[in-house]
Amino acid sequence: MSDQTDQRTVRLNKLQALCERGDDPFARTGYERTHSMGELTERFEELDGQSVAIAGRLTALREHGKSAFADLADVTGEVQLFMRQNNLGEDGLKAFVDLDLGDIIGVTGTLMRTRSGEVSVEGMEVTLLAKALRPLPEKFHGLKDPELRYRRRYVDLIVNPDSRRMLEARSRMISRLRRTLEARGFMEFQTPILQPIYGGANARPFTTHHNALDMTLYMRIAPELYLKRLLVGGFEQVYELGQCFRNEGVDARHNPEFMLLEAYQAYGDWEDMMELMEAIVFEAADEVCGGPMLSYRGHEIDVTPPFRRLKLLDAVAEATGVDFASLATDEEARAACSELDLGNTEADSWGGLLEKCFDRYVQPELIQPTFVTEYPTRISPLAKAMPDRPDTTFRFELFIGTEECGNAFSELNDPLDQRARFEQQVAAKAAGDEEAHPLDEDFIAALEYGMPPAGGMGMGVGRLAMLLLDAPNFREVLAFPLLKSQAGDAVEAEDDES
Repeated sequence: MSDQTDQRTVRLNKLQALCERGDDPFARTGYERTHSMGELTERFEELDGQSVAIAGRLTALREHGKSAFADLADVTGEVQLFMRQNNLGEDGLKAFVDLDLGDIIGVTGTLMRTRSGEVSVEGMEVTLLAKALRPLPEKFHGLKDPELRYRRRYVDLIVNPDSRRMLEARSRMISRLRRTLEARGFMEFQTPILQPIYGGANARPFTTHHNALDMTLYMRIAPELYLKRLLVGGFEQVYELGQCFRNEGVDARHNPEFMLLEAYQAYGDWEDMMELMEAIVFEAADEVCGGPMLSYRGHEIDVTPPFRRLKLLDAVAEATGVDFASLATDEEARAACSELDLGNTEADSWGGLLEKCFDRYVQPELIQPTFVTEYPTRISPLAKAMPDRPDTTFRFELFIGTEECGNAFSELNDPLDQRARFEQQVAAKAAGDEEAHPLDEDFIAALEYGMPPAGGMGMGVGRLAMLLLDAPNFREVLAFPLLKSQAGDAVEAEDDES
């Protein structure tokens, strides 16, 4: 039997004894606190000597004859408890030292400093609010194995303050995103997550079935086409911060479920979207980093606007020597790229090869914020083409610290052109491109009622958080990343490295 199982048995026996005495901790409801741990520390001079009521998780316990010291933690910090037999009585002190690390308790007492100068609460009454039946990992080592940390995220958050700080910062960042947009007149909407036709990105969807309606539905890959319908309906500045789902691989930069920010501005264009994205990144950095300077993977990055601009085809031609503008067919593109280090390209299209060249030779050099502009029409089915260059669109992507952080363009609002683009995507799908757009007749019908010229942008919230927090991978900024199922997942916690 493992030590984890032994300790759990001991704790279950303690719980049973409490219940037999009519003292079931799980029967209690709520606990009235007067202060948080952080307040006691920050306002000590004001509160010194006053009676306080605090609650949190027991993280350390040291017995000293007729007294005991302990550490109690909540989300704001940790405070020492000083427990004396003179205050609790002999049975009360015995019950206190019989508590287990991880137990959640409430304590009333007097705020004080010990002789060593540590802010403490001299306890007068202790209430067990929840019994921890599993032991926490050893305090000074915690959870180190990344896989176990993500799989037992609730334990990771208890014992690793850095993990809590990462998620707290992400939460503050999301609040700042909303304030940034709303200060500019954008309204937040919630569009359908279950959609009869998916669209708004090149990605494979998750498919489900609605039994009552007997119809196939798709988890949305993006909210784009519904937000544009709102522009048709008369709203002029709209956005959504919501979960999207793409049936793709899981790695350091991708999770099948992720939060996406999309915003659309009627009578705006891609220049307006550049200014908006600059403001979003700048203000998010101010919230999380305290200013425009951030450190990411050893690079010092300045997100002060304006950001650099770089034309896509020019950048690829300079880095690889391949001028995609002069290549008309997939075959010509494959021949031109044959000497490059791109892996197997036998099945790649012109657009696929362009993206491979960019990913391999250009993106790794994009450290400082850069707008990569003028994407070809054939790989931009929802972006407006330039009047004098119909093969090129008013589209850009934002890169910071070599990471793609956002995609934006002047929106295509010509329903006839949109239909033609969708039909090209349908042909690509029939030829084997599983991520091509389907034909959305209702969206085209909406455009036929008239959508004003508009600019639109999309940005992965987790990717931005990863960048601002210098997270080593995407999972660090997700509360509960998706993991491959593991035998015994719901049983023992693999001893939690204790």
